Amino acid sequence: MFPQAYINYLVHFHGDRDYFECHEELEEYWKEDDRDHRKDYWVAFIQVAVSLYHQRRNNFKGSLRMMNNARTILQNEKENVTKLGLHFEKLLSILDQRIAAIELEQPYASISLPITNQTLLTLCQKECEKRGLIWNSASNLNDEYLVHKHKLRDRADVIQERLKQKELKKNRTQ
Repeated sequence: MFPQAYINYLVHFHGDRDYFECHEELEEYWKEDDRDHRKDYWVAFIQVAVSLYHQRRNNFKGSLRMMNNARTILQNEKENVTKLGLHFEKLLSILDQRIAAIELEQPYASISLPITNQTLLTLCQKECEKRGLIWNSASNLNDEYLVHKHKLRDRADVIQERLKQKELKKNRTQ
């Protein structure tokens, strides 16, 4: 009923607050569709996670840009947001409140997405439990790896994939 990547996103979003992994999970899933059929609402959820990642690092300019972009996309996606088991109006209200906080350069605080689908909520909570995570726990702001993951992670696989794609592109143009 719900894609595993979305469940993983929600588990990271509400469990370990690993917004970098939220981004990774949904971006890979989003890219599975060919370019003409990619769904904008996945981009919006990616941007929400990226915005929170930036806010947690006090990058308010980047955070605001991402959250505004996400809000703009989602305001036109009521049907899809609802199908994804979320309360549409509450989601927009939460994003509006976060935008206001970011504009005031208020420090990061964890938020929760308004999940209304009980099956989805149960799936996510069980997955959290399997991973040893506590659903809706606050972000561990003392975890340097979590806060600065984009700088501290092993990027060998990313670099290798970029080189592979560059080579494929080069071969297509020849």
